[in-house]
Amino acid sequence: MQVSIHLNNLGKKYLNEWIFKNLNYTINASDKLVILGANGSGKSTLLQTIASFLILTKGEVSWQNGERKIADEEIYKKLSMASPYMELIEDFTLTELVQHQQKFKPFVNSKTADEIIELMELQHAAGKYLKNFSSGMRQRVKLGLAILADCPVLLLDEPCTNLDARAIAWYQNIIAQHALNKTIVVCSNRVKEEYSFCTSTLEVEKYK
Repeated sequence: MQVSIHLNNLGKKYLNEWIFKNLNYTINASDKLVILGANGSGKSTLLQTIASFLILTKGEVSWQNGERKIADEEIYKKLSMASPYMELIEDFTLTELVQHQQKFKPFVNSKTADEIIELMELQHAAGKYLKNFSSGMRQRVKLGLAILADCPVLLLDEPCTNLDARAIAWYQNIIAQHALNKTIVVCSNRVKEEYSFCTSTLEVEKYK
């Protein structure tokens, strides 16, 4: 599926302050884009508007499959996302969570829940409740579910948050093995390990 995302004169304002405005950009199918900016610069807000999670003050985000526009209510089927502010269902075990997601979004290459947990390198915690996971393990789960979902668009907000050096290496490897055929948008405050595979850059602070 050749999904492109068109940002047409985007503007988002909180109270009397523009977070960004007059933003025009096209994310083509299979692009690898990093959105750069300091903490509080509006990166996460922009990513959420791209995902149609937030309503814009002005402008339009248009998703297209080739020449055909994708209806707003169908966009969620085309994307997967991981971010530090997303919640996990804490009363599920890891196996239950993976099986739950699988009912709504199949995984790449029709992988089973056990195979996904193995790719997360969390087999030892398969029966453990999410509420008992460390912050690093939670982030690995969020990333694994997003990266391994069978969706053409992958959105990642500061993906290396709470990851140690070994987990960062895991993240880079799983992207390389399972996601480079996707359209990927990464938000980062210039942690290069998060976006070393990206080939395009958007500086959000240029659109104040």
